[in-house]
Amino acid sequence: TKTLVALADEKRKIQSSEKFKTPENYKTFLKELKLVVDKFASKYSITVVAAPGRIDRKTGTGVSFGNLPWKNVPIKNDLENITKSSVLVENDANLAGLGEAHNLKPIPHKVLYLTVSTGIGDGIITDGIIDTDFADSEAGKMMFEHNGKLLEWEKFASGKAIVAKYGKMASELNDPKAWDEIASSLAVGIVDLCTVFNPNIVIIGGGVGTHFYKFEKQLSLHIKNMVSPMVDMPKIITAQTPEQAVIYGCIELAKQHNRSK
Repeated sequence: TKTLVALADEKRKIQSSEKFKTPENYKTFLKELKLVVDKFASKYSITVVAAPGRIDRKTGTGVSFGNLPWKNVPIKNDLENITKSSVLVENDANLAGLGEAHNLKPIPHKVLYLTVSTGIGDGIITDGIIDTDFADSEAGKMMFEHNGKLLEWEKFASGKAIVAKYGKMASELNDPKAWDEIASSLAVGIVDLCTVFNPNIVIIGGGVGTHFYKFEKQLSLHIKNMVSPMVDMPKIITAQTPEQAVIYGCIELAKQHNRSK
């Protein structure tokens, strides 16, 4: 729904940033992006793109963008032309997880990051880097029985699902009963993910994650009632920089890339 562009220095400090609504037309998007990049009026050593959906990392192609109609777009090549720099393309949830993992000191061995916004995305960060074994995982697509139907998790637990059911965005919703139901829907997926991945910590970000304080206690209770005694549930926290987690993840990936040269 939005594109956030930021310029950072070698010390990872953000110098400039600008946000605009993402056009549905890809060529229009590139034109608007170029206007922002040119406005920053700087030379870039590396550009990192956080793409929502499936990507081909070898070619830098956006295969599928989820809520956008773009398919197989050559975003790496297009941004190399715009920025005149080398370009890395990575999934946005992975990058948000990377950014949030590096906010923690010391960095836990295994971090499960969940972005709960329009949909539900996940990032598995192991020892401070994006875990390549799970880089293409799609937690929001897990299937669950819900109200007698087999549904994808994000179909009944995401920000879009909240609006569909309650007629309000998470920021406008203050009904404790509604938040208890949302917490129950989130707990189902979180318990399953922790059972499989056994993370040391779970971080919840995204638009719904910014309202963690509204459902933290209910989430804990639902998880306690669902989880097997064979599973050691980790601590669950809210993202420290929910609005900029992806940007900080981009900066960290750029730093890791430069260090590996």
